[in-house]
Amino acid sequence: MVLIAAAVCTKAGKTIVSRQFVEMTKARIEGLLAAFPKLMTSGKQHTFVETDSVRYVYQPLEKLYMLLITTKASNILEDLETLRLFSKVIPEYCRSLEEKEIIENAFDLIFAFDEIVALGYRESVNLAQIKTFVEMDSHEEKVYQAVRQTQEREAKQKMRERAKELQRQRMEQKKSGLGGRGAIGGSGPEGFGNRSMGGGGISSDSISSLSTPSVNIGEIKPMAAPAKPSAPRNALKLGGKNRDADTFVDQLKNEGEKVVSAPLPAAVASSAAKAKPVSDVPMDDVHLRMEDKVVIRVGRDGGLQSFELSGLLTLRISDEKYGRIKVQLDNTDQRGIQLQTHPNVDKELFRNQNQIGLKNPAKPFPLNTDVGVLKWRYQTQDESAVPLTINCWPSENAEGGCDVNIEYELEHTRLELQDVCITIPLPMGVAPSIAECDGDYNHDSRKNVLQWNLPVIDAASKQGSMEFTVPSSIPGDFFPLDISFSSKIPYAELAPAKVLLVDDGAEVKFSAETVFYTDKFEIV
Repeated sequence: MVLIAAAVCTKAGKTIVSRQFVEMTKARIEGLLAAFPKLMTSGKQHTFVETDSVRYVYQPLEKLYMLLITTKASNILEDLETLRLFSKVIPEYCRSLEEKEIIENAFDLIFAFDEIVALGYRESVNLAQIKTFVEMDSHEEKVYQAVRQTQEREAKQKMRERAKELQRQRMEQKKSGLGGRGAIGGSGPEGFGNRSMGGGGISSDSISSLSTPSVNIGEIKPMAAPAKPSAPRNALKLGGKNRDADTFVDQLKNEGEKVVSAPLPAAVASSAAKAKPVSDVPMDDVHLRMEDKVVIRVGRDGGLQSFELSGLLTLRISDEKYGRIKVQLDNTDQRGIQLQTHPNVDKELFRNQNQIGLKNPAKPFPLNTDVGVLKWRYQTQDESAVPLTINCWPSENAEGGCDVNIEYELEHTRLELQDVCITIPLPMGVAPSIAECDGDYNHDSRKNVLQWNLPVIDAASKQGSMEFTVPSSIPGDFFPLDISFSSKIPYAELAPAKVLLVDDGAEVKFSAETVFYTDKFEIV
């Protein structure tokens, strides 16, 4: 038999991995692979299909096809046997028969394909031999690696010994230098005439302040600043990074980029992007903060893959006279959110009266400290739990690109989402053409993303859409989408109602703030 090429492709005809074994142009191979889905006939159980020049032998693998392209003169029985061997190889290197897994292990599959077929003819190998050949386990290589590691360890040991020796020499030089300076310092002003000192090698001008004779304060006159010695090239320069950063910022401004006057370092900027939203609520002597954060993962074709909400109620007391208090909560949530109190909080009091108080009422809460008194958690597979649904619909156009339609809808209209940002990945080096957009958008060419920004999404503006076109792209290029937002209305329907003193039950004035934000929200 003469095997022209082997490929793994989807049911729609998209080629994931392809390997050719004979001299043939890339355009010819692509043409043969593109013709395969058009030759498939539905409702028939054939394992091969022929054209005037080639034969396609294939085997379904769940959502994929294992495809061999051979000449029409090849033996069909040998073709089928080779096809079965190819089909056994794929599960050996891929945990699942999915497109993403095939792409991640593409090189291992190509190496295995090369062991099965050489110059268009099948080799006499089995699956075990293929695995051995691909691993390329060599005893000589192991010996070489062991010798190399031994040499590296010996070199490191010599380096450490040399470093210790250099350190001892520096210590001895330092001691001898200190002795020389001490002798000159005690000799009075006459000793400054000696320019060459043993060990230290420091001029008398640089240490004149160490041995100045006593004088009256009124006689002291301003002295000229000593000349600064030239620093060595490799010396540490304070502020050098700032100057480099300023130069870089000026360069960005010349290129037309918008740069803030005081840019944050990369580490600080990345952490600030994930930071909790900061509230501007004024704080009383008793302050309560409710924090909700959510992790959501939704499939691109719909279906909730994961939803996890976690919340925390913290109490901060600034005046010791309010240390012994109880917090009354209103809980109107009917979704089965799991509540858990702090170990020092009276669980029976919370269970019976929805009040948060210490087990020992005689003890006060800590002062000037954010104390977590209650936390909650909610996991579900119910799609109705997602507060904001995003529908991204890319479709290929006749120009070889994609027309993308994205729409959002606020499912929980009691919420008011602020600073909503939907980040859409783009293929490298292409610019989108925006046809329609509710809100604002920003194309970041450095990160190859399109950011759709919406200041507020609430009941009055709960729907919106965006439409754009991207050349030289496929639908998979626009995933995963990343969504971020914040809200002053919590997801969990919990709220502090009042704060009471333990002694007489009098109400205490308190301030409260709530924040709800996304820890991670993606459409994959």
